[in-house]
Amino acid sequence: MPGWPGFVENWGSTASERSEPFPCDRLVSAPDAVLYRAVDVRARPETVFRWLCQLRVAPYSYDLLDNGARRSPQALTPGLEQLRAGQRVMRIFRLVEFEAGSSITILSEGRLFGRVACTYRVAESAGGNARLVVKLLAARAPRSIAARATAIMLPPGDLVMMRRQLLNLKRLAEEQDAGSDR
Repeated sequence: MPGWPGFVENWGSTASERSEPFPCDRLVSAPDAVLYRAVDVRARPETVFRWLCQLRVAPYSYDLLDNGARRSPQALTPGLEQLRAGQRVMRIFRLVEFEAGSSITILSEGRLFGRVACTYRVAESAGGNARLVVKLLAARAPRSIAARATAIMLPPGDLVMMRRQLLNLKRLAEEQDAGSDR
C-alpha cells in the first residue's frame, strides 16, 4: 500500500487507542489495512451507542452515494437497539458481536473489498461525554486488478466516508442530548 500520511490511517485516534485490542482483531488474522477513526462527542455514551445501532438501517455517510439517495433517519428508530448476531448493518455488513452500550463488531466478506471487519467502540470520557473509536481491518480479495485498486484506495476512501459518518452520528447524538436534561 502507498505510504499514506498518518492521518489517513489514524484520523482522530490516539496512540493509546491504537494499542488496545478490539473484538475485530479476531476476525482478520493478517490484515492488509488497519485503519482507525475517532471523535469526541458531547453526549452521553448511551446516546452515542443508541445512534450506532441506527447503522442497521443506514450508513449515515454520503446518502447519495451509499444509501440509494435516501436520507439516513434523523430520529432514532425504535427497536434498533435490540441487537443479535447475524443482523444486517449498512447493507453489506453483518453484526458478529456486540457489548450492549459499549461496542458493535461487524463483518463483510465480498469479492470487491475482501474480508472487512470493524469494531465501533463507545467509552465515557471527561464530564460524562463520549469517545467514539472505530478500528477497521481489511484483507484484500483474491489478487486481481480490481482488488489491488481497492486496496490502494481503501484508506483515503474510507477516511472520506467514515469521517462523514462519525461526524453525522456525533451531531445527531449531541442534538439529542442537548434537548434532554443530562
